[in-house]
Amino acid sequence: MTVNLLDFDAIGLADFFAEHGEKPFRARQVLRWMHRFGQSDFDAMTDIAKSLREKLRSLASVTPPSIVSDQFSDDGTRKFLFDVGDGNAVETVFIPEDDRGTLCVSTQAGCALDCSFCSTGKQGFNRNLTVAEIIGQLWQANRVLGADPAAERIISNVVLMGMGEPLANFESTVSALRLMLDDNAYGLSRRRVTVSTSGLVPVMDRLADECPVALAVSLHAPNDRLRDELVPINRKYPLPELMAACNRYLQKAPRDFVTFEYVMLDGVNDSDAQARELLAVTRKVSCKFNLIPFNPFPGSPYLRSPAHRIRRFAEILMDAGVVTTTRKTRGDDIDAACGQLAGQVLDKTRRTARRIIDVHEVRTR
Repeated sequence: MTVNLLDFDAIGLADFFAEHGEKPFRARQVLRWMHRFGQSDFDAMTDIAKSLREKLRSLASVTPPSIVSDQFSDDGTRKFLFDVGDGNAVETVFIPEDDRGTLCVSTQAGCALDCSFCSTGKQGFNRNLTVAEIIGQLWQANRVLGADPAAERIISNVVLMGMGEPLANFESTVSALRLMLDDNAYGLSRRRVTVSTSGLVPVMDRLADECPVALAVSLHAPNDRLRDELVPINRKYPLPELMAACNRYLQKAPRDFVTFEYVMLDGVNDSDAQARELLAVTRKVSCKFNLIPFNPFPGSPYLRSPAHRIRRFAEILMDAGVVTTTRKTRGDDIDAACGQLAGQVLDKTRRTARRIIDVHEVRTR
């Protein structure tokens, strides 16, 4: 059975080469061929000795997840569906803008956290993705988009905001991050790679120690009572603990602020009083807010806050001196907008089966 070299970061690849009697610089050469040049054919790695190429053909492969579908939005957004085996598929979104190209990457097949407003969470959870399946999304997107290592990057920013909770798949996520940052691979700036978390406090501390990148926190509520309902992990790591973890993270982060993501739900978390409560709970954290208009999905009990309500909420935050942006909804015509990624997940949690039973019971009462 061959080894998939996309599963190795630089250290892992060097160890693999050492095990087979090869020097570290050979590992760096192959790393560059795989990631900087997007090459999967060992025979095309022309500055590598023929004997090593033959050895690699017998021992290893470069195998990214295959693309099942490739959809285009009217606004230029592009959504890829990747086959990750055993009936599971994950979604990845490319968002082109005038000054950047952002790739939104998935880290799990499904999600175990079950946030009440998220389409991914409602379909349950199957498993963590491997390093090859995470970095392979970037590898494939670069290839399909026609990236040229000698030209300006098409993908300049990566956000781990796709399917899954990145910090619940810590080891694979960090190895993939290291490849994104490695100058022999993708060479992205730590400031241009963002991990989004729902608030796994101990793992936030580990990320700060091992691979600090830009941090976004899915906040979505100004108090523990409401956040317990919207983001159930809050019951384990409530807001005071989360805010303290954010401040610890900022001591090592490449940016001097945390981005708090806040989905706008009509009549749920969008009142003037809740905006002021949000300011109070985050007052000791250097932060900015990113307000996200809710993107409906079938079976969701929520509605998007009206535009005037989102504007008023933002005004209250900005009047208090906090940088606040409202995320432009992109790709909603192909279900590629924030919170809409669903892919295909064989649910090991039986969450979807329980939900069908619950709905059936309600309908038959």
